[in-house]
Amino acid sequence: MNRYELTYIIDTALEETARKELIEKVSALIAANGGEVEKVDETWGKRRLAYAINYKTEGWYVLVTFKAPADLPRELERNLEIYDSVLRYLVVKLVEKRSNVKPRAVRPAPVAAPVEEAAPAPEAAPAAEAEAPAADAE
Repeated sequence: MNRYELTYIIDTALEETARKELIEKVSALIAANGGEVEKVDETWGKRRLAYAINYKTEGWYVLVTFKAPADLPRELERNLEIYDSVLRYLVVKLVEKRSNVKPRAVRPAPVAAPVEEAAPAPEAAPAAEAEAPAADAE
């Protein structure tokens, strides 16, 4: 299954309940044809269009992310053409980015040699103290 993103613009003359029903119809259409709706984002809301479409200057934007077989986008576009309240739509296949950088080879950690405990060295007397008792012996 491929991942797709559908963005469509609904006419603002449509009432809120009718708009919600249309959004549900599109989601149900995706599910009925073997797709799986991941997310429906209506937070874009009502926006001014860049240019007038059928003499309308505002539209309600909806973004849908879904997984579906390869033949579903064509069926989805066919149905969106039928709805008069949908001004524009766009279905885009999402492609996962792949890096050209190969992962570094993992080297095994170096094994530390076993540490042997050395016997403590006898404490040596300072040279000046060692000569002093010899001087007293004379």
